[in-house]
Amino acid sequence: MCHLVIIPILSLMQTLHNLDIGILTVIYENRILALDSTFIFITNSAGVLAFGVPLILLIIASRKKNTQLRQDALRILVTVAISAILANILKYVFDMPRPYEIYPFIKKLSYGGSPSFPSGHTADAFAFVVAVSLVFPKWYFIIPGLIWALLVGYSRMSLGVHFPSDVLAGAVIGAISAFSYISFAKRKQQNSP
Repeated sequence: MCHLVIIPILSLMQTLHNLDIGILTVIYENRILALDSTFIFITNSAGVLAFGVPLILLIIASRKKNTQLRQDALRILVTVAISAILANILKYVFDMPRPYEIYPFIKKLSYGGSPSFPSGHTADAFAFVVAVSLVFPKWYFIIPGLIWALLVGYSRMSLGVHFPSDVLAGAVIGAISAFSYISFAKRKQQNSP
């Protein structure tokens, strides 16, 4: 009876892994080599922008004594921190190898030393962009931010350090962290005297 459940699950897992490596292979092998340095820059911008922008906003808010900006900056910063903590915990729970550790045709073109699943860079980028979009709901923040976050995720695959499933999981973790924390913070503010 147990075999009737385990065999289809193992088959599904193998199919998903084959899809994962298939998509990664297409992205990695068809990348424009001249853009590798651009994607390295984009991938390195994830943590810098996700943590740096809210810290700069906090400094500006403190100098101007702007309590609303301070509150908004803290919401973004806490969101990114929550997402980063969750992503890093999950990395060590799942302890999945990186693509370049398994497949010799994939070369490590960027930083990536911790376990692969989920992508921390992508989680940072999506947590930041979704939080900014919720706190400052203006198209001129949302559209460029979303394009940047998608490029961060793509860069992790084109540089050979993450599978598509890692990137998708990172995006989901970042977005859920943002929606959850920003909603919680707004409800808490509405319920406070």
